[in-house]
Amino acid sequence: MILDATDKLLARSGYKKMTIDDLAREVGIGKGSIYLHFKSKEEIALSHIDRIIMRVKHKLQAIADSQMPCEDRIVEMLVERVLCRFDSVQHYSQSFDEMLSHLRPKLLQRRERYFEEESRIFARVLDEGKCRGIFLDGDPIEKASVLLTATNSLLPFSLTTRELGKRKEIENKTRKVAELLLTGLLKDKSNYK
Repeated sequence: MILDATDKLLARSGYKKMTIDDLAREVGIGKGSIYLHFKSKEEIALSHIDRIIMRVKHKLQAIADSQMPCEDRIVEMLVERVLCRFDSVQHYSQSFDEMLSHLRPKLLQRRERYFEEESRIFARVLDEGKCRGIFLDGDPIEKASVLLTATNSLLPFSLTTRELGKRKEIENKTRKVAELLLTGLLKDKSNYK
């Protein structure tokens, strides 16, 4: 309930203006009850981001476990990692960057872990594709890291979702980038669309 309320308050007024008192009022509990679960406003915001990333990883895992061809899974995973984040913050009136700027040092540590965890999910599909002779040889973790880095520019960090554009525009841009990246992985580029 606290994290749901955090999402609402971040959407309404942004991180800087959100207070523990506002959060307690939104949840309908006393301020002290918030502190039973979280040490600070910063910890609440970081937990909120952790929750978004957990959703991203679950969606990536579901696609990775699907029966789609490896090359289609890679494209869909890249699109999903961008859209899931976009959908999670699309209702924010303030730039997500406003919150991130306050959390930068601790978030950078977490962000490294987030990307490592996402890379492992991608690497599993890349390794499967390599074993099936679809993808070029090479380190799957390294290739996964490059895929994530290449699509990070489409994530809603420094712009509001209004500035990024409509969801369909983001999806189309991400799909084009993902398909371009995919061609660099394929052994036989003539067999893909």
